[in-house]
Amino acid sequence: MADALVDQLRTACTGDVRADASLASRTTLRVGGHARVLVEAETDEDLAAVGAAAERHGVAVLVLGRGSNTLVADAGWPGIVVVLGRGLRGVEVDLDDDGGTVRVGAAEPMPALAVRLADAGLGGFAWAAGVPGAVGGAVVMNAGAHGGEMVDHLVEVDLVRLGSGTRETWAADLLGLGYRSSALPSDAVVVEATLRLPAADADVVRAEVREVRDWRRAHQPINEPNCGSVFTNPPGDSAGRLIDSAGGKGLSCGGASVSPVHANFITTTPGATAADVIGLVQELQDLVERTHGVRLHPEVTVVGA
Repeated sequence: MADALVDQLRTACTGDVRADASLASRTTLRVGGHARVLVEAETDEDLAAVGAAAERHGVAVLVLGRGSNTLVADAGWPGIVVVLGRGLRGVEVDLDDDGGTVRVGAAEPMPALAVRLADAGLGGFAWAAGVPGAVGGAVVMNAGAHGGEMVDHLVEVDLVRLGSGTRETWAADLLGLGYRSSALPSDAVVVEATLRLPAADADVVRAEVREVRDWRRAHQPINEPNCGSVFTNPPGDSAGRLIDSAGGKGLSCGGASVSPVHANFITTTPGATAADVIGLVQELQDLVERTHGVRLHPEVTVVGA
């Protein structure tokens, strides 16, 4: 049966438009249902078309990014899912005596950006080699690792507002960036970020990037499907330590298991479902609360019906 929403998007968008698209392959957990329609946006105009179609058909929009911090429900997403295409990648570096200003597309992967900036002789961003997402999601979540986070370097962002289809530039201090959070409007899609970084010895920063990568290989289950850290760290403590000391390592629910490498990571096996992951998240919350009196809060975002 023809879908008027899909037809409208295929007519209006330059990027790829797919009906009934699997989302499991679009997330690092490799679980979850389908989207009614998936749009690979390449331009501001594609995003404006998504906003217009969503309003006309009364459906919600999910911007998925690289899917590293997202759990899609088994029922999927009943509206439009947007991923940012190569047209919204790219890095421009403007060096000066004190360092450099960097403009980067929101679809640019964080590890690739960390390498690019190290090669340019800019410091302070090696931590991003350990963040599996893209720049846009890193802004929205104020991603961080190894003592660094986006708010340390962000000057401003360009947003496309789905409601109006217009691009706006917002200073970083207007974004409400906090611990793994921001206060961006619900219809705002980050399309570009401007960073400011200090000058540094390129060889030293490259070594820092290698160190971050080596640490990640040794301490995280990078060769198994996972969503990154499942829970935010409570003040003054570590979610992984709390889960481990409560006996959470080795727990499983269906095809989802707590990683023996790091207790704040859940991995999945073929055939696992989103319900398995959600069940295990809830079991770990209950276990830690019973043992330590602390209720862990998920860092991973659960979306879908």
